Amino acid sequence: MLDHIVLALQLILALIGAYQLVLTFFGWVRKNTKKSFEPQKSFAILVAAHNEGKVVGALLENLKRLNYPKELYDVMVICDNCTDNTAEIARSHGVYAFERFNPSLRGKGYAIEWMLKELWKLPRTYDGIVMFDADNLVEQDFLIHMNNDLCAGHRVVQAYLDTKNPHDSWITSSYAISYWYCNRLWQLPRTNLGLANYLGGTGMCFETTLLKEMGWGATSLVEDLEFTMRCVKRGIKPYFDYDAKVYDEKPLTFSASARQRLRWMQGHFDVARRYFFPLVWRGLKEGNWAKVDTAVYALNVYNLFLSGIITIMLYADQLRAGGPYFTSLFENAPWFFGVLYLMNVLVFPLALYMEQAPKKIWKSLILFPVFLVSWYPVTFYAFFTQNNKQWSHTQHTRVLRLEEVQSKQAS
Repeated sequence: MLDHIVLALQLILALIGAYQLVLTFFGWVRKNTKKSFEPQKSFAILVAAHNEGKVVGALLENLKRLNYPKELYDVMVICDNCTDNTAEIARSHGVYAFERFNPSLRGKGYAIEWMLKELWKLPRTYDGIVMFDADNLVEQDFLIHMNNDLCAGHRVVQAYLDTKNPHDSWITSSYAISYWYCNRLWQLPRTNLGLANYLGGTGMCFETTLLKEMGWGATSLVEDLEFTMRCVKRGIKPYFDYDAKVYDEKPLTFSASARQRLRWMQGHFDVARRYFFPLVWRGLKEGNWAKVDTAVYALNVYNLFLSGIITIMLYADQLRAGGPYFTSLFENAPWFFGVLYLMNVLVFPLALYMEQAPKKIWKSLILFPVFLVSWYPVTFYAFFTQNNKQWSHTQHTRVLRLEEVQSKQAS
């Protein structure tokens, strides 16, 4: 019986892996079907910040220079439980600073929910709400793309997430490779196929009427994933705008990266547990593949967890005395699974080539497998600590201007 269970799990994981691989083929070509509109939508730009005095100034300078009519957007910094000078820096740049103090409800999800309630009280209304993190930098045409997307009828938009500091360490380089891969071979295929994209925590734009209709309601450790699930469950498909770029700062060290990813995985387990079955059931019942695909994406954290356990079991089984007990799909079809594994490895350099990544980043592929393998212990630990809802802050200290980031990307 145990052998049958392990064999069935191997088959399910292999099918999901093959499905994800097939999806990447639909990201090879970019479709230029976007329409351009005159600037007409107004935006409230919300910047989530917790003790971000070192980096928030660079973003505010950046936002004040956006290539969009200044009367059509306002910048508002959410100073969430700050004990530094974040609020003072925001006001010195001529933008709004909203200070929130609630040590019992900590985290970006709670801060956003509070800020939206404050926003609805203001005399001015906005067509769209844009959200950034304080460590971000933004291309100057960002709001032009958001205006086009809202005018085209999209209600939730995710921008292209790039890395602000890809050359700082092997960890930041690994993040950069992951992000180029996800943008080109995870997000873009879903855009091309008309499926739902997923939100990435920053560089997000929401139609105001939608947020007023459904509220925020995403207060888990991964509020972006949770809101994605809520949208798709309601039949709203987040849209990926490949041309709107946001640069995000990544942790420099392995330990900081592990803490960040642990929080992501803990939250991912929580969201998957709550949304997988309702989404997959509705998707199958309605014949809606976007809902099924999103449910499969939610399940990825369990796929990673189970594949790690099964791999260890099969290797240990091969080494034990008396020969193997479990049936291994790889042993029965080595050529098929060997090719499948090789293709899943090659998609990363393929993404770098397609995204015209800086030449300097290619040598980072040497240590990139270490970064990928490190997801297994992080996910394993997250599974047994998933009830931990305590939010942890990632320190940001890398002060860069948009011009510096652009010049490094070009080089």
